Amino acid sequence: MIRKIAASALVMALALPGISQAARVKIGFVNSITGPEAPIGENLTNGVTLALEDLKKKGIEVDLIKEDDTGKPEKSLAAFEKLATRDNVAGVVGPYTSACSSAVASQADKYKVPLLIPAAAKEEITRKGYKYVFRLNAPADVYSSVLMDAVQTIDKPKTIAFIYESTDFGTSTVKTAKEYAKKLGIQEVADEKYQKGAPDFRSTLTKIKSKNPDLVFMVSYVVDAITLMRQSKEIGLSPKAFLGGGAGFTTAQFLAQKEISNMVMSSTQWTDDVSWPGAADFAKRYTAKFKKEPTYHAACAYEAMVIMAETASKNGGDRDKTRNGLKAGHWNGVMGEVKFADYAGFTNQNNHQMLVQQVQNGKYETVFPPKFATKKALYPFKWK
Repeated sequence: MIRKIAASALVMALALPGISQAARVKIGFVNSITGPEAPIGENLTNGVTLALEDLKKKGIEVDLIKEDDTGKPEKSLAAFEKLATRDNVAGVVGPYTSACSSAVASQADKYKVPLLIPAAAKEEITRKGYKYVFRLNAPADVYSSVLMDAVQTIDKPKTIAFIYESTDFGTSTVKTAKEYAKKLGIQEVADEKYQKGAPDFRSTLTKIKSKNPDLVFMVSYVVDAITLMRQSKEIGLSPKAFLGGGAGFTTAQFLAQKEISNMVMSSTQWTDDVSWPGAADFAKRYTAKFKKEPTYHAACAYEAMVIMAETASKNGGDRDKTRNGLKAGHWNGVMGEVKFADYAGFTNQNNHQMLVQQVQNGKYETVFPPKFATKKALYPFKWK
């Protein structure tokens, strides 16, 4: 009788995820914790922190192993190899930048470790047929197209100027932006590439000003985004719209620069007023815990960690089964519907709906597409 009770208790314990050994899973997290991209990296870390809290409530204990790549591809590679070989993780979430994600993606199939990229945009990352590489966020081509589509609903701009950093993210995003602008009949009048972290853009911006473009499309991380806008104001560059390709134009640091951020439109993967399940609650909890509003990077990292940990836990931490679970799964949470599909040359790519937000009176407001918009876009641009 005692044996029967003990056996029954064991069965019940195994059925309860909160006390089941199968519910504990080891996940790697590669991120830019320090270095020039640390301000954005902090958002990813915070998003993961909230994910771990929610996973624990579901009975999933995550042994998280954090690795700091400082935004450098060689460090990302070393971190991933350590996670794959020495730490024997079930899967990896990250890295943040496109350069780091490109480097790491090449090793995921080699080590057969599922890699879920939360925010890196370079298109080629999911266009090389990797079986173990998955991406949650929309790729670079959508960053630009959604912005131009938004402007097209207001006006028919004739000219556009590009200024962007010479990184994987910058060049990839602008390449697709040029193609889309041409398709819309918008003439390119300037193509200005710069080294990340350059202190002075005035001469380049003056050159762009002389072309009098209707649109100025910029791709930069935090520091450069602020510098570009500050110096644009100094020289009097005033197009009909400043368009920011995500990244630095979607951060609390950029928003805080009220004299230069007002009316700037930026593409984003997520906003706190979007109607996706749990999005508003996530924003509320994030703000309460970290004393700042979340960026899309935080939401992407949150959802990526939830998906990876749930899938790995369900499959007992087995890498191949986790990979198959990611491929076959479907989720609907703070990032809307998520399904890793093969389409248009992409493999394991979530066909995510990008949004456009605009700074209005010191707040980010969703202005496109109409289905998710909470405010009308202010147009044309005027310096505050």
